[in-house]
Amino acid sequence: MMNCIRRSTAIAALLLLVGCVTSKADDKPWDDPSYRKDIPATQAVSRPEPGKTGWTLWMKHHEDRKRWVKENKVDLLMVGDSITFRWSRGGHKVWDEYYAKRNACNIGSSGDWTKHMLWHFEHGGLDGMKGKNPKLVVLMIGTNNGGTPDEVAYGILAILKELRVRLPESKILLLAIFPRGWEPTNALRIRNNQVNNIIRTYADDKIVHWLDIGGAFLDKNGNLNRELMPDSVHVREKGFRVWAEAMEPTIKRLMGEK
Repeated sequence: MMNCIRRSTAIAALLLLVGCVTSKADDKPWDDPSYRKDIPATQAVSRPEPGKTGWTLWMKHHEDRKRWVKENKVDLLMVGDSITFRWSRGGHKVWDEYYAKRNACNIGSSGDWTKHMLWHFEHGGLDGMKGKNPKLVVLMIGTNNGGTPDEVAYGILAILKELRVRLPESKILLLAIFPRGWEPTNALRIRNNQVNNIIRTYADDKIVHWLDIGGAFLDKNGNLNRELMPDSVHVREKGFRVWAEAMEPTIKRLMGEK
């Protein structure tokens, strides 16, 4: 009898251990709101640094973005660096066609690293959206970051953590960083691919969803299409249309549209 009890206890302990392991395996890293703040990717700072050329304009953009999300109904929020920011420049016609009717707001910021977007969040950037979370947040950032692929990915993770805390009812569409550099052998192209291989693991297809449309900007040999990205980083109007069309089925599905 004692051996049976011991055996049952051991089995129960093993099942408990397996259960714990399974639970931890199911957890996503953005479930925990805390993150390291001792690496450049997460050390929240304004851009440029105070007193340097352009700081006043960046701060004005910071305040404008705070006002936009407070004063407007926002069902679709786009977060990113200059690639996203340029929807309001070269991509504005395509934006009006695809997103104006969806109560969309673009808070992309030219030149931003992950640490700059974190500063925006920490200084009220999303406070105006309390109680009125957008249906969907589209996030793409990281191509400007310095550091190793692991560090860039961790900066993106920090932004996901902040979005989850500040907009807990929103779904998040995490976009792969777009390819850059003309050829597949370009060092920055390779680094972005390495970052993408890490951040794609953050998706759970319930809250955070992954989408990689980078191939839409490449030819059959993997070279960047100059008609879509004339400077090897940013898309032009034709590129914005390719972007919108590639993203449209996922946007419709995640926003619950017919």
